[in-house]
Amino acid sequence: MKSMKKLMLIAILAAIVIVSAGTVSAGWFDFLGGDSSSTANANLTGQEVNLAAAASLKNAFDEKLIPMFEQKYPGVKVTPTYASSGDLQTQIENGLAADVFMSAANKQMNKLAEEDLVDNKTNLQFLENKVVLIVPADSNSTIKSFDDLKNVSGNIAIGDPESVPAGQYAKEVLNNTGIWSDVESKLSLGTDVTAVLNQVAQGSAECGIVYATDAKSMPDKVKVVCEAPDSALKTPVIYPVAALKNSTDSEATQAFLSFLQTKEAKDVFVEYGFTIHE
Repeated sequence: MKSMKKLMLIAILAAIVIVSAGTVSAGWFDFLGGDSSSTANANLTGQEVNLAAAASLKNAFDEKLIPMFEQKYPGVKVTPTYASSGDLQTQIENGLAADVFMSAANKQMNKLAEEDLVDNKTNLQFLENKVVLIVPADSNSTIKSFDDLKNVSGNIAIGDPESVPAGQYAKEVLNNTGIWSDVESKLSLGTDVTAVLNQVAQGSAECGIVYATDAKSMPDKVKVVCEAPDSALKTPVIYPVAALKNSTDSEATQAFLSFLQTKEAKDVFVEYGFTIHE
């Protein structure tokens, strides 16, 4: 009888040890970032992230970042919409189904925040860019500075300052260098910065003002003449990113925003010519 009780006690103690060991192992595995992430990823299956992003971000997202995210979260689909930040602001105000907005300027993000359309807890000052003056790659132009634009006989392409952040920055530079009135009649206004880039690349404009990242995307078609001096551009070119309050798949949205802040994602932005805002 005593032997039977002893055997039962040993069996119970062994079971406790096994369960405890399993719990410790699972906890340790979670700590190391093991299978628990796979479970979390599986819970996002079927969800979608609708991204509204400035046109200047298209190459980085389409070529690298979206494929990287979808590989990390196989059950989540990212659907992007690219346009000028002003156009995207209007679309969001009119009900665009967007979960994440990444603007090329604070103006549009701030306006949406004022209208209570942005989840301010997620609003992040994220990237920086530079404004540059470009000409076609095969051009023999003598343009060396923004001041030389006074002598240009052809078109000068810039984004429409009414709705395109790149155009707003261009106008600020032209105003602060004192040549806006000299060049206003020569301006060819693009609907977004990509349109401006294409005008110069195709030679329909003698020169243009775009972001440094845009010029970097077409090194065989455009070349940079100079960068806008700090004294001419008092508004930093900041790209904020935030979740929108009408986001439907909030878990996937949060996963996407967290992914953008990982080192691997930041390295991609730097590869495409952006600077991480600190």
